[in-house]
Amino acid sequence: MPLWEFPDKMSLSRANVRDMTLKKWESITEWPLTVLSFLFLIMYAWQILAQPIGVWNDLAEWSMNALWVVFGVDYLLSLLLAEKKWDWFVHHLFDLIIVVLPMVRPLRVLRVLTALNALHRTSGMALRGRITMYAAASVVLIVFIGALAVLDAERYAPGASIRNFGQALWWTFVTITTVGYGDYSPITGTGRVIAFVLMLGGIALIGVVTATLASWIVDEVGAEEKKETQITREQVELVSQRLERIERKLDDIKIPKQS
Repeated sequence: MPLWEFPDKMSLSRANVRDMTLKKWESITEWPLTVLSFLFLIMYAWQILAQPIGVWNDLAEWSMNALWVVFGVDYLLSLLLAEKKWDWFVHHLFDLIIVVLPMVRPLRVLRVLTALNALHRTSGMALRGRITMYAAASVVLIVFIGALAVLDAERYAPGASIRNFGQALWWTFVTITTVGYGDYSPITGTGRVIAFVLMLGGIALIGVVTATLASWIVDEVGAEEKKETQITREQVELVSQRLERIERKLDDIKIPKQS
């Protein structure tokens, strides 16, 4: 509904108007930006794995740069529409890092992770199911994106140990799980930034998985205790009913009086 159709528009404060405008903007752009984020990932993966040359490589590069500009415009407009700009800025540092570091091209691909919010909010599953789905999707995307990014950064560096996608995928997996065998390691500055991001992401995801598992165990134990408590109550009520029947029968028995 357009803002001018609200019947109480005269009573709305300027802050409320700006807040509703920001929410309306986010609602309108959420799914288009989600699609563009995945399109960015597809083009980036194709450029890294297929290694096109000539006009095809230029087309992929220009397309990704155009999408990056779209993400930047969206960030700036959202910041301008926010009434409490500092609060909005603090809660969107991840988006800022993606936008203001164009020299670290692989970080732009992480924009696809913010697209998971749209899928997360529209899911009809229960809260724990949505968290599980979100964590699983994040792991898959981070591993895939991390492998592409580190391969892009390391493949042609002198003395690099990560030369193909299989090696990059293995390194990403052992890094995000915080195992770190050390058989492969980045030597470039960009590669080490990617490793740092993966380590932080791995710690956060392990925390989410652990918390979700602990919550599930607590709920299962609580459900079992509730079930046992319910059974105990039913048994008490059954015994109570039997005692009442016995008392009524005893009352009905007439004891003869002694002369």
